[in-house]
Amino acid sequence: MKTDSIFYRLFQSFPSIFFELIQQPPQLANVYQFSSVEVKQLSFRIDGVFLPNSVELPIYFSEVQFQADKKFYSRFFTEVFNYLDKTELTNNWRGVVIFPSSSVDTGERQRYIELLNSQRVNRVYLDELTSTTEPSLGIETVKLIVEPEDTATTKARELITSAQQQIANEVTQRELIQLIETIIVYKFPRLSREEIEQMLGLGELKQTRVYQEAFQEGKLEGKLEGKLEGKLETIPQLLTLGLSVEQIAKALGIEVELVRKIASEKVSSDDTNT
Repeated sequence: MKTDSIFYRLFQSFPSIFFELIQQPPQLANVYQFSSVEVKQLSFRIDGVFLPNSVELPIYFSEVQFQADKKFYSRFFTEVFNYLDKTELTNNWRGVVIFPSSSVDTGERQRYIELLNSQRVNRVYLDELTSTTEPSLGIETVKLIVEPEDTATTKARELITSAQQQIANEVTQRELIQLIETIIVYKFPRLSREEIEQMLGLGELKQTRVYQEAFQEGKLEGKLEGKLEGKLETIPQLLTLGLSVEQIAKALGIEVELVRKIASEKVSSDDTNT
């Protein structure tokens, strides 16, 4: 399975899932931009980097590793430190490595043990992700990547149903359903797209007016809808992280007074609950 491209698409379309994976508030995605970065002097590219809008927040370097590789950590830290050396950004940093299971995490660790045992690096094993009392649709979609083939189709159908029930925005709903479909396509490379659609019951869905209209609207419009609302939801989390009102306003690109209003409401709410 082409896991790198799937994760790149997943994090670019739904960056909140990345922060869920590392047990951080998903609203943080509103102040980060996910992309790949290139260090031209050294002619190498880091495919998964979350760059923050504020110097107080760390840069996240993400790497997907689905093959055992003894030199993985050597390469990973070399790329991270070379980027930090060449960039003008002064942010702190964190590394996130996503493995299908701990058995694939075979890289030489002794020379990097202090980093790996610190909060600098977060290793995520997809087969060890556990469901909470309220399972996350995003996390469950990520787990589909390592779902056994004999149960993957059933799981995918359940996720599609959940997406239809939980996601009100038709464009966002369509995009997640397409990602689920893509994961199944990679899991069953011998089947045609039409056979996959039949397995998942997508044939009739794709012919509906709502689905077609959402397809025509495009990804950009879907991301813009509710943008301000998403930023406002992020403010309490950023306050908890220690950012000032002015820093939050600058990072989110909104008025300081609006941030102060949300901060005041948060203080009133905290006082009521104590």
